[in-house]
Amino acid sequence: MSYRTLKIIAILLPPLLIGGFELIRHSVLLDNLSMDVGNYLITILTLIISYVFTTWMFKNIEENNQRLTAEREMRAVYEERERLAKELHDNIAQTLFLLKVNLKKGKVNEASGLVSSIDANVRQAIYNLRMNPSEMISFSKRAEIWLNEWSTVSGIDTTVLMEDIEGLFSPSEEVQLFGIIQEAFTNIRKHSGAKSAVLLVSLKPHGWEMTIKDDGKGFSTDAITLNQYGLAMLKERVDKIGAVLDLSSERSQGTKLTIKGSDNHDAL
Repeated sequence: MSYRTLKIIAILLPPLLIGGFELIRHSVLLDNLSMDVGNYLITILTLIISYVFTTWMFKNIEENNQRLTAEREMRAVYEERERLAKELHDNIAQTLFLLKVNLKKGKVNEASGLVSSIDANVRQAIYNLRMNPSEMISFSKRAEIWLNEWSTVSGIDTTVLMEDIEGLFSPSEEVQLFGIIQEAFTNIRKHSGAKSAVLLVSLKPHGWEMTIKDDGKGFSTDAITLNQYGLAMLKERVDKIGAVLDLSSERSQGTKLTIKGSDNHDAL
C-alpha cells in the first residue's frame, strides 16, 4: 500500500469514527445510553481502533521500507556488475591492442607481461561477477578469498586482519567496500613494487577503520592528483558510504590508505 493511501486513511479514520459514533448515539441510542457511558465507550472504541490501525499501518511501512532497501541493494549489486563488465571489456581491449603491437615488433618479454596482465584481470573480473553480497558467505571471507587469489597472481605476500564486523554493513555498502579493497590492491600490484601488503579492518569506539598499506616504493603525495592511481574511483566509493579517506606515502617508505567510518553511516 502506498504512503499516500496510508496518509488518507490516517486523516479520515478519527473524524469518521468519532463523528459516526456521536451521530448514531444522538439519533438512535440517546434514550438508552447515558452521556457518561457514551463517553467511556467512544474512548475505549477509539483506543482499540487506533491501536489496531497504527499497528497495521507501521507494519505496512516497515514492509515497504524493507522492499525499498532490498531494491536499492540489488541495484547497487547490478550497477557494480555493469561497471565490472565495462572495466573488463576496456582493460582487455586495450591490453590486447598493446599485445598485438608488441608481437608485431617482436617484443616477446613485453608481450608475455601483457598476457599475465590479461590473465590477472580476467581472474579478478570472473571472481567479482560470481560473488554476490546477498549470499551466505561473509564479507570478511569474501575479502580473504579474493586477496589470497590476488596474492597468488601478483606474487605479493598479503596479510588480512579483520575484527568481527558481521552485520555492520548492508550488502550495498559491502559492494563499495569490496570495490575499495580491489581498487587499492590493484594499484599496489600495478604501481608500488611492493613485496608485502596488509589489510586491517578494526572497530573503533564510534565507528570502524580500514587500513591498507604496502612496503613499496611510495610516492610524493604533493605531486599526486585524484586522477592518478585510481584515486578518483576510491574517493567516489568512500563518499558513497559516508566515510573519510586519508592517504599517506613517502618515497621508499611505502603507502598507507586509511578509511574511517562512523556507526551511524546511512549510505545508499
